[in-house]
Amino acid sequence: MTVEEKVLYWVNLSDYDLETAEGMMQIKKYLYVGFMCHQVVEKIFKACYTKLKEDTPPFTHDLEYIAMKSGFYENLSEKQKDFIGELNPLNIEARYSEYKEEISKRLTPAKCAKILEQTKKLQQWTKETILSAK
Repeated sequence: MTVEEKVLYWVNLSDYDLETAEGMMQIKKYLYVGFMCHQVVEKIFKACYTKLKEDTPPFTHDLEYIAMKSGFYENLSEKQKDFIGELNPLNIEARYSEYKEEISKRLTPAKCAKILEQTKKLQQWTKETILSAK
């Protein structure tokens, strides 16, 4: 696979996960809205890593780490950095039963709608700003 094909692979996964997050929102599976939003951002950041480093992204779910290793973390606004800090724990906490009850209490319909909207904006910004740069 070429670098471009690998980038497209990650972008397509990110788009698919966004559709899944939207579907989870429609059927009121709020825990999975948060989890899938994390996945959207993780995969679009891995697309960036692949493009910028021409290498395989690190095997981690830590959004801040991926952005830092990719070299575009400093391009993120403070609001975007805060948001990825908010998303980061949703990957692990959504997977393990000891966290599910607590996180489910925090992921209200209004909170999930906000997370989903911020995810869409961050994904789009990343596509336009990082992935479309020459």
